[in-house]
Amino acid sequence: MKLAVLSDTHGLLRSEVKKIISECDAVLHAGDIASQKIIDEIEKAKRADAPLYIVRGNNDKEWAEHLPHHLAFSLGGANLFLVHNKKDVPEELGDRQIVIYGHSHKYAEEWKDGRLWLNPGSCGRRRFRMELTMAVLELDEDGWRAERVDIPDETPQKREKDAPQKCGRRSIEAVLRRMEKGQTVSRIAEELKLEPAFVEEICRIKVTHPGVTALGILDKMEVNKTGR
Repeated sequence: MKLAVLSDTHGLLRSEVKKIISECDAVLHAGDIASQKIIDEIEKAKRADAPLYIVRGNNDKEWAEHLPHHLAFSLGGANLFLVHNKKDVPEELGDRQIVIYGHSHKYAEEWKDGRLWLNPGSCGRRRFRMELTMAVLELDEDGWRAERVDIPDETPQKREKDAPQKCGRRSIEAVLRRMEKGQTVSRIAEELKLEPAFVEEICRIKVTHPGVTALGILDKMEVNKTGR
């Protein structure tokens, strides 16, 4: 049994991802979908008999309230746990054999205490120059194994190259002010004419690093971009 495992599409379902989905027996999405439109595209791309397991991410707001925060289910003889943020995985996983999560946009595959932990990375809107990835998880009587799939970037790069110049300290401070007022990522991006991915990154760093300054956020974004 082959599972298409993806996460953090952020409003973009690429043609290569659709092709892989169409070839698999089930589809798992670990959140930050961005809109019902993406779910509809997945439903259209997958086989009619292929089940879809999907959870909401931290950026899936009111429209996704009907989606579960996490799921525990069984496929191909394996017990799986699906959630967006690794921090939300419970300490006691019981008989769960595979844990799938997203959020960081970075592919990760690790075996711990006989359990597979898999982050397929992001295959949607590209953040900085981070790699675009997903995974195909194969389950059979001999066990299970994950295959990393690198996705080609089909989108124009000009706006992405220009975006870091827009995203200086003043822009970050403006984002933070609006974030404190409870504005959504999409509204902040629209008002400030910034890429949603950059606004999302600023908000994520602020949430995960309370007390960080605008300059501190700028430093962390540069580290993420360069990998240093």
